[in-house]
Amino acid sequence: MPVADLTDDDVLLCAVRVVMGVSVRAADQLDDLSPVQLRALSVLRENPRSNLVQLAEAMGVTVSTASRLVDRLIAGGMATRKTSPRTRREVALGLTRSGRTALQRYDGLRLESLRSCLEQVPPETRDALFAALRETVAALPWISESPPPA
Repeated sequence: MPVADLTDDDVLLCAVRVVMGVSVRAADQLDDLSPVQLRALSVLRENPRSNLVQLAEAMGVTVSTASRLVDRLIAGGMATRKTSPRTRREVALGLTRSGRTALQRYDGLRLESLRSCLEQVPPETRDALFAALRETVAALPWISESPPPA
């Protein structure tokens, strides 16, 4: 089917597939980190000192699944688990330097791949795309309220 005949939904799904493919290929280039582990690290980067329940909710998984995931991240030197400064009964999760470095590498690989895709687009179209993406980010509070990844 010619691109001109695609519906808006078809175009959205194609765009999602491209971005997901970029993310999966970047994850494959990282040693010993699955896409799910990278997602957990990303959530911890966005929500420093989250507890296990908050991590599970943000990821859409059960607390027991999040707990096993955190155990693997801690064993791999990517995350920490400490007593929360708010209450001694709560545990605060965080990233180690290795966890932050892995996320920076992951982001770098994804950006490199996305930039390569965008080089195929004429500059005026690319400029319009970025303008539309800026408007989208500004309109979505859960995106615009979060700081950009470090």
